Amino acid sequence: MRYLLLFLFTMHLFAVDATLTIEKDVEQRAHIAVVDGSSFPNEKVFKIFLSDLKISGHFLPNAEYRQGDFEGGVTDPALKAQEYVLKYRFSETSGSSLTVRLLQASDGKMMFKKRYAIASTRKMPFLVHKAVSDVNDVLRYSDIGWINRYVVFARYTAARRSEIVLADYTFTYQKAIIRGGLNLFPKWADSSQQAFYYTSYHETVPTLYKLNIYTGERTKIAASEGMMVCSDVSKDGKRLLLTMAPDGQPDIYELNLATGKKRRVTFFNGIDVGGKYLGNEQQIVFVSNRLGYANIFKKSLSGSAVSQAVYHGRNNNAVDASGNKIVYASRESSSAFGNNTFNLYLTSSTRTDSRPLTTTGSNQYPRFSGDGAVVLYIKRTEGGLYAGYINLQSKQSVLFPVMGRGLQSIDWQ
Repeated sequence: MRYLLLFLFTMHLFAVDATLTIEKDVEQRAHIAVVDGSSFPNEKVFKIFLSDLKISGHFLPNAEYRQGDFEGGVTDPALKAQEYVLKYRFSETSGSSLTVRLLQASDGKMMFKKRYAIASTRKMPFLVHKAVSDVNDVLRYSDIGWINRYVVFARYTAARRSEIVLADYTFTYQKAIIRGGLNLFPKWADSSQQAFYYTSYHETVPTLYKLNIYTGERTKIAASEGMMVCSDVSKDGKRLLLTMAPDGQPDIYELNLATGKKRRVTFFNGIDVGGKYLGNEQQIVFVSNRLGYANIFKKSLSGSAVSQAVYHGRNNNAVDASGNKIVYASRESSSAFGNNTFNLYLTSSTRTDSRPLTTTGSNQYPRFSGDGAVVLYIKRTEGGLYAGYINLQSKQSVLFPVMGRGLQSIDWQ
């Protein structure tokens, strides 16, 4: 049960829910209204449109639910105050189909029209995500392809039982892909999201597997006494950062997939876990208790020197990196029996200051989008569990409810 050491850095305590204050000049974002032109109105689809448009950082969507003629122009005087009108027609007659029309609000000129379809009605959210990312591209805003990507996470279902689940970023679509036994710490194998790594505790020692989500092919990668967790994958998919504890104390190793050779990266008679590639991937950041409490450190993969990466807080227990950007979770309170507050902070490997991304609540599991523009995190409150997203440029944030309280780990890139 030595893998429980890692859980010391991923504990979640209940706290008060909160969202960020919007700081960016709203004039830099386009005002847009969404109109439901479906034969059978569907507000669920409408709400996903609103979330996608909001978190993109490029739009200020009107929150009023409107219905109207899909093929018609812009006749409602209230809509002419917008810059754009996005009309959609959704159907679940045979699978899911979605058709969108983007209009200029001033003169009703159509700028874009496209139909999307998928055999599964459960995958409806992905139609909306693709439509919004296409509209974003038509208007030549910076790419938001991350809204089309899967989230993969592990959650407990019973004592020593768990399942690994695929979801869209709103958690509207969810599908358990691994059930039975104890399977934890999923990590996407590459940017194509065709496969992920995970740790199985079926065998006598923790074992790392790779699973292709389309073919079902499972490959054994490595095993180790005590602990075996894949915390990061290089951009080319050829190297893995592993947390292993063959001698009882967890350290970080790098595995070369081509040769199968592992080399030890950290050497400390304590706890080093959760390594993440930093910058040009010749450095890593990780969590360690070298100061007597959990904090974030960095080191070169080839050198021995270790330096402190974060100078804020006295319990910084989770980290992720994108280029030189670092996001970490920091405990803001210390209560033996009550609720604790964990907030997220953003810093850089080239700076010593940090800025807060959240202000209250228990916020953990920070994960950058592939382009580093958005941070995914998990928020726990007494009322439930939420997946949160923060657009680092626009400061826009959204929350989506996640069923259950047993979430163990999550990945998005």
